[in-house]
Parts: sequence; C-alpha cells; structure tokens
Amino acid sequence: MTSRAAETLLLSRRDVAELLSLQECVAAVEDAFRMHARGETLAPAILGVPAARGGFHVKAAGLKRQGRGYFAAKTNANFPGNPARTGRPTIQGIVLLFDAEDGAPLAALDSIEITLLRTAAATAAAAKHLARPDSRAATVCGCGEQGRVQLDAIALALPLERVHAYDADPERARAFATESGRRHPFAVEAADDLPSAVRESDVVVTCTPARGPLFAAEDVRRGTFLAAVGADSHGKQELDPRLLARAKVVVDSLDQCAEIGELQHAIAAGLVSREDVFAELADVLDDRKPGRTSADEITVFDSTGTALEDVAAAVAVYEKALAVGRGTRFDFAAR
Repeated sequence: MTSRAAETLLLSRRDVAELLSLQECVAAVEDAFRMHARGETLAPAILGVPAARGGFHVKAAGLKRQGRGYFAAKTNANFPGNPARTGRPTIQGIVLLFDAEDGAPLAALDSIEITLLRTAAATAAAAKHLARPDSRAATVCGCGEQGRVQLDAIALALPLERVHAYDADPERARAFATESGRRHPFAVEAADDLPSAVRESDVVVTCTPARGPLFAAEDVRRGTFLAAVGADSHGKQELDPRLLARAKVVVDSLDQCAEIGELQHAIAAGLVSREDVFAELADVLDDRKPGRTSADEITVFDSTGTALEDVAAAVAVYEKALAVGRGTRFDFAAR
C-alpha cells in the first residue's frame, strides 16, 4: 500500500494521550519487538548530541503493520534543569512518521506522551516475563511523569498490593503517593528510606536522572525484578554494577545498552561482558529465550528506550487518528 496523500497529519500531546491507551501501547510495543526478533523491522539506530544544559538524541526505526511499511524518527531534547529554570518539561520533542515505501511524511507527533507510554509499555512487557507472577510489593524510584506511567504499567502486569514511592525530593514522593493512591486500588506510601523499601519489594523500577547507584546490590533480595529506565545516555546510572553481575540481565537493545544503559557501567567495571547478557527483550517476547525460570533469580531489564517502541506507538496513534478524523492536516510541500 502506497500513500497518495500530500498532507501530513499534525498530532498534539493531547491527541496522543486521548488516542492511545497504555494497554494499546503495550500490545503495539510487544508486536514490534516480536517482529524485530523475526527480522521483520528496519534496524533501529540512535544519534546522541550533548548540549550545555542537557542533550539531544535522535532515534529511528521502521516496521510493517498490516502490510504497510512505516519509518519513524524521533528527536528528543532532554534538559533536566528545565522545570526549575524555565518551567518547560525536562523532555520535549517530535516524532516524524513516514511511509517506508515512498517516503511520504505521514504525521508529526508531539513526543512527550509517546515517550512516556512506550517506555512504560516496555516495562510492562518485561514484567510479564521477568517478574514473579505473584509479585505484590513494588518500589518506584523517581516520582515524575515517567514514574507515574511506570506504576500504571507494572500494575497492568502484576497483582500489586503495596507500593513504595521514593524521590530525591520527599515532598514530590508524598504528592505522588497521594495521587497514585487515588488512581489505584492498592496502598501507595512515600518512602524516606530507599534501601529499606527495596529490601521489602518484589519489583523495583528506577526512572531518575541519577549518575550513580541509588542503592547497593545487597539491598536487592532474591526473586526481585528490576526495571532500570533512567540510564539512557553516557554517564547516567541508577544500579550498582555488582547487581548486574549476579542477575539475569535482559536488555531492550544490546548495542544500545552497552553504550548508554546500565550495562555500560558493569562492562567498564569488568564485572560483566556483552556475552553475559542473557537476552534481548525481543527474543524473550518471541519465545526464543525463556524469561524467569525460578522464583529465586534476580532479573534486571536494562531499558534505554528503542526506536522500535517509538515507531510502534506512533503508528498506533496515526492509524487511530485516521480512523476517527483526529489531527490537523498540513502540506509541508506546498509552494
């Protein structure tokens, strides 16, 4: 199928949020990873460019959906000081979606909601296979927007009953706990002592801008599943490298994680090699490799965020927008 439309669909953050549910995004992301395992995608690529107060990255990939080829390139700006300095969000960006058969630009989407949803969707997909199915206690470390959606994701996948919320800003953690407690049927409490919270948890999600371990490897009990989401550029780090050395490690992209994920630090410390990584998530979702195989093993999902997730989410939004007549049409090629 080849695009004949000259116009590009412009979709705002509100459009994305109202068109794509987290559950729909999980299904789209899982399908994209399975296609990748079967060699049915355009291989994802990444470019990072540092700036004085933050940085930019470009992530690109392609896939086919219902016989139609799509390509997406996302450019995100990540400036952690923005909320305090300018009031702007930490992450801002745009996803450009193209027809992969004739190159026609199909849509331009705000990337904030796409990034939040697809990152959490990957965590949900990993949790289904790497967490103990009876996991009931969790810690969410990092109480920003990503933390909110990460909590929603693990709640989709697991029978949670109690959640600890931790943030470097205790007031933020308390506000997160109050708001999350209204949205979920389980107890959410602010945690002042992160190591203690981790020791009591079956699941730990880290989504912070940290540049060093948030807790020690010894704080993680046997059988725990950890989703490390924050490390997505050189120097960022949330986990003790010794933890990766004693865990079953699954990555979203081996090449990417070795360069910019938690894996970069474990490799640099000489504790882990690329060959020690158990699997990429694509192979686990496609049943080429098993997920959790015992109740006692510690499992780590090193999540740097891949362009496969971006294109999967963007395509899902675009197709739904077409179906319901949502968005603004614009002809970039008009003279």
